[in-house]
Amino acid sequence: MKVRHKARVVLLDRGWLVFLKRGWPGGDSYCTTVGGSVEPADADLEAALRREVMEEIGATIGPATEFLTLTEPGGTTTVVQHYFLADLLDMDLDRRHGPELDDPDSGDFEPVRVALSRPAVAALNLQPAELADYVLRHLDAWGAA
Repeated sequence: MKVRHKARVVLLDRGWLVFLKRGWPGGDSYCTTVGGSVEPADADLEAALRREVMEEIGATIGPATEFLTLTEPGGTTTVVQHYFLADLLDMDLDRRHGPELDDPDSGDFEPVRVALSRPAVAALNLQPAELADYVLRHLDAWGAA
C-alpha cells in the first residue's frame, strides 16, 4: 500500500480565516484549506505547505503549527492529511501558479475570507467534516469574536 502525505493550512488573517472555495460547473461548491501533496523535492511537510500556499493563493505565511492529522485509507493508496495553523503574511493573486490553475478539469480555486466567528464558519460548507468540527471547537482559542 502506498502512502501519500498532504500538507494543508488554516490561515489566520487579522480576524479572518482564509480558505479556498472549490467547485465545478453544475456542481455544489465547498470550502477547504489551502494545500496539497508533498512532492519529492520538498524538504519536509512545512516546505510543501509553503510551496502550496504560494502556488494556490500567491501568499506567504508565518510559522506553521500542525494541529490535526486525518488518515484516509484507500484501495491502493492511503492519504494522510496534515493540517497546520499559520498567520497569513501577504497574498498577491498575481503570484499564483501551478498545474491545477491551468487545468480546467481541476475546477475553481478561489480564496475566500471568512469572519473568525462561529456563525460565519458554521455557514460554510467546510470540508472535510472532521476539519470543520475541529475548527468550530477551536475558534475561541484562535481569537474568535
